[in-house]
Amino acid sequence: MSDILLHLLPPIASSLLYAVLGFHFWRTRWRETDKPLAALPMQLWERGAIAAVLVLQGIGIYDGLFGAGGMRFSFAYALSLMLWLAVFIYWLESFHSRMDGLQPMVLPVAAACALLPALFPQMHPVAHAGAWGFRLHFLAAMLAYSLFTLSALHAVFMGFAERKLHRRALSKSLASLPPILTMEAVLFRMIVIAFALLTLALGSGVLFSEAIFGRAMALDHKTLFAFVSWGIFAALLVGRHAYGWRGRIALRWTLAGFMVLLLAYVGSRFVVEVILGRPS
Repeated sequence: MSDILLHLLPPIASSLLYAVLGFHFWRTRWRETDKPLAALPMQLWERGAIAAVLVLQGIGIYDGLFGAGGMRFSFAYALSLMLWLAVFIYWLESFHSRMDGLQPMVLPVAAACALLPALFPQMHPVAHAGAWGFRLHFLAAMLAYSLFTLSALHAVFMGFAERKLHRRALSKSLASLPPILTMEAVLFRMIVIAFALLTLALGSGVLFSEAIFGRAMALDHKTLFAFVSWGIFAALLVGRHAYGWRGRIALRWTLAGFMVLLLAYVGSRFVVEVILGRPS
């Protein structure tokens, strides 16, 4: 019983702390007051608090994935790991860009995803985890998924800011956000890196599939969705370079590519583990 409680403590505690920090950033950056609109830079203790929660959640994720020997995985840990990496990237960005106004958006999502391993504890062992080709494929895929997750969240944040600007609704939440052009530049930097990682993940899957699994990569629904997502993001980057796509066009393509990529693993794993109740 104590082992179960220790296993559940990191996801529950990190979820609560993310929620508390999200409320704090909403209260200090978004809540409307009678005071003049002014950006409040992220404080040292706020960065320290986010770092502490990242460490706590990271310990829980590592224990869940590798604590029983070998390697295990599930849709809940996939989403938890994605948002952990997203918060970590925003935390790093906060040292040289004004990211405090985005925290009220990303931290509540992180709180929800951090709790998923406690709500859906079913996990399945990952075969071939000792092969370096598989590790390369897995690491590239998870980094790509996390960056695309952050890109999708970032696109939602940009859409929120653009609607506020078009309505000329100057508010404290809008004043705390980075400029639209800065947010757009950050978005495409993340997409370029994530696209390169996704290309590496798909390429390593094709190259090492036969060596690891003893057969060529099967064109199942998961692989098909991954390649479709790759095509969507490739078209977005070509459109950006050749035609200057930006604004709502870029946001729609980003969200479409992310949703297809999400279906490639998380959606199929949710159906198998939760709806069908099978371990793999």
